[in-house]
Amino acid sequence: MTIQEQLTQVFCDNFVTYYRSHVAHVNIMGRTFRSDHKLLQGVYERRQAQVDVLAELLRTLQAFMPHCLTDIMLGSVITDEPIEGDADELLSLVREDLEQLKGCYEELMAVADDEGHAEISNYAQDQILDIAKSIWMLTSTLD
Repeated sequence: MTIQEQLTQVFCDNFVTYYRSHVAHVNIMGRTFRSDHKLLQGVYERRQAQVDVLAELLRTLQAFMPHCLTDIMLGSVITDEPIEGDADELLSLVREDLEQLKGCYEELMAVADDEGHAEISNYAQDQILDIAKSIWMLTSTLD
């Protein structure tokens, strides 16, 4: 994959992860509602913040962000399955999405390194660390 293709892939996966974690945030219920709600808020806000960053990185490469939601869904490896269930199921689904997204950022870092885009590689590495922290917090909450 080229850097533009991999960056578009990450854009799509990040967008889908943002949306799915936001759905989990709004729909979570149960005795641990407050802490789970806050945890998921942190996840979706950090993913939402990356939508513009990723789009602007694409523009620096003379590429465009996807033009419609259908393209985003088709471009994502994260499946469009319902986000529903009890609190543990919602947290688990979000964690699975983040694990897939982390892998996509790892691929972006490798492609960026291969093509000599140190700035994009550094960005990807920062996101990998951020996502790993979210995965750790979700795992610790579920254990």
